[in-house]
Amino acid sequence: MAGRSIHGGDKGQTQLASGQRVGKDDPRIECVGAIDELSSFLGLARAALGAQHPGDEKAAGMASSLRRIQRELYGLGAELARRDDDGDAGSKFPITAEHVVMLELEVAEIDARLPVLHAFILPGGGMVASYLHVARAVCRRAERKVVRLAASEAPGPHVLSYLNRLSLVLFSMARQAAHVLGQGDELA
Repeated sequence: MAGRSIHGGDKGQTQLASGQRVGKDDPRIECVGAIDELSSFLGLARAALGAQHPGDEKAAGMASSLRRIQRELYGLGAELARRDDDGDAGSKFPITAEHVVMLELEVAEIDARLPVLHAFILPGGGMVASYLHVARAVCRRAERKVVRLAASEAPGPHVLSYLNRLSLVLFSMARQAAHVLGQGDELA
């Protein structure tokens, strides 16, 4: 079998949830890749929380929220990996309006405990806050990719709203980490 690849991915193709093969540069695959990258940065933030703040109740609460979001992103990625005509091949964990509302409540709760922001801030404020700022930027990129996808096909009814609210949550969580675990906001 020397010289023969058994992996379809070696030819620049991958598979959607339906089994349909598409190019690795397909807009859906670009979206799924950005969601995977986002989840990976959230995992990095969780790891930093555990390593730098073991036993800290506030850090544990943040880690729990990040784990929940990673699970939601898993469902969102699965939802993006299918087309409307894929039938039953869709996500078993679709993003719903309730997920969006939960993020809105979460950002309100976090922001209520933070100083009011009157200026732009620089990403930073400690290791955990910095990872969360990177995750926020990746979330915004994922959102832009989904907007591009939505110009030609439906990504799922709540995907864009979810990503938009998630970027707000991640910004607030980064500020929370900076204030609770780091050095606070650094004004631009």
